[in-house]
Amino acid sequence: MSTQVQGKDAPTNPRGIPFAPFVDKVEDYVSSRAEVDGTMKSFQEMISKYQFMEVNTQRRSAGLKDKIPDIQKTLDTVRFLKTREPDADPLEATFELNDTLYAKAHVPYTDEVYLWLGANVMLAYPIPEAEELLEGKLDAAKVTLANCEEDLDFLREQITTLEVATARVYNWDVTQKRKEKTELGDHGKGEGKRIAPNG
Repeated sequence: MSTQVQGKDAPTNPRGIPFAPFVDKVEDYVSSRAEVDGTMKSFQEMISKYQFMEVNTQRRSAGLKDKIPDIQKTLDTVRFLKTREPDADPLEATFELNDTLYAKAHVPYTDEVYLWLGANVMLAYPIPEAEELLEGKLDAAKVTLANCEEDLDFLREQITTLEVATARVYNWDVTQKRKEKTELGDHGKGEGKRIAPNG
């Protein structure tokens, strides 16, 4: 029963998320009504795991959607600074200190920029290196976002597959109960008919 639900060598998507088992024939997963509860519990546990992965992937996706425009804005600024000539007049700019606070600055020609790397770390980079670094980060973030979107679709599909599998096992169990009641009812009626003439 549970060994067929998901083995160690189960097929996965490119990022290692396993495929949910598709229940075509319930008999492949349960051989008797005694195994129904265990199989359904196993399916519910898998649904919970997929839902947990879905929430984490949604968070990662939301973070990337916030981060990509910032990287793009920084890259555009670096590219603009790269076009400036050494003898150009200082540039007056308004820049963001935080969400609600801006400051004006006179920016002379420069051949290096300072980039925040995170964790309160800032490093100086020559402009060509900064551009290359930011392009790499932007490309990586876009690929990761595309992977997140693909994973979210995949996870929703697996959750739906498991919900259908759970319903099939449940319906199979209900059908088996009805069959048992019908068999017991027919068997009891047959005995009753045989007893009545003798009585």
